[in-house]
Amino acid sequence: MAHPETALFDLTGTTTLVTGGAKGLGLAMARGLSDHGSDIALADIDDASGEAAATELAAQTGRTVRYYHCDVLDPAAVADLVDRVVADFGAIDTLLNNAGRTIHEPLEDVSDANWRKVMDLNLDAVFHVMQAVARHMLERGSGSIINTGSMSGIIANIPQKQASYNASKAAVHNLTRSAACEWAERGIRVNAIAPGYMRTELTREFYEAGGPQIDQWNLMTPMKRPGEPHELAGAAVFLASQASSFVTGSVLSVDGGYTAA
Repeated sequence: MAHPETALFDLTGTTTLVTGGAKGLGLAMARGLSDHGSDIALADIDDASGEAAATELAAQTGRTVRYYHCDVLDPAAVADLVDRVVADFGAIDTLLNNAGRTIHEPLEDVSDANWRKVMDLNLDAVFHVMQAVARHMLERGSGSIINTGSMSGIIANIPQKQASYNASKAAVHNLTRSAACEWAERGIRVNAIAPGYMRTELTREFYEAGGPQIDQWNLMTPMKRPGEPHELAGAAVFLASQASSFVTGSVLSVDGGYTAA
């Protein structure tokens, strides 16, 4: 018999849609959710990685895991994705709204095209996915939406120059709060996770090579190290589960203390 505190984190019988779920932080959080009982719909544009991830995750956890190709920059494709996932699973209980990107360049040199590339994916796509899923959740009267923000939405990173990314993540945080206030009485909780520096598939070689920038990042992080992708899983499970039933409009920092220093 499960202890009451364990049952709070039980996601059995639920379905989670994860965008940007083929690898990296999205897949790590999806693994944590499936470990706690949730079936998973992985959405991405990297079909090879997505199909492989779905197969591996299903084998590891025994949950139903399916991969869906979707370009979240296309609102029509997003609406179709939601319809397909609901048709296949019956409902979407949790959305992990994770797709994003960054471009490092001095602010004075940022082109309109590069500004739009970051905003289109980090903000506009987050909005379109959240809106499409929320329409389904509002009909049911329940759901949990978890947006991937960043500590970069709280502070301005140094020494790298990434004003467009910082601005997009700050906007995601306030979009999260706004949605939480609008939908709180209609059964939907909306929160964000704000990761710090993480050693992902994209940054692992950079960390292994080391150098002044890595040294500075670690020095400015009280725990003196980067996070590992799996260290976001607990935050995702908490925000998806009944353990956070009175939590909405929050931005949960998972950054080794960076924003506290």
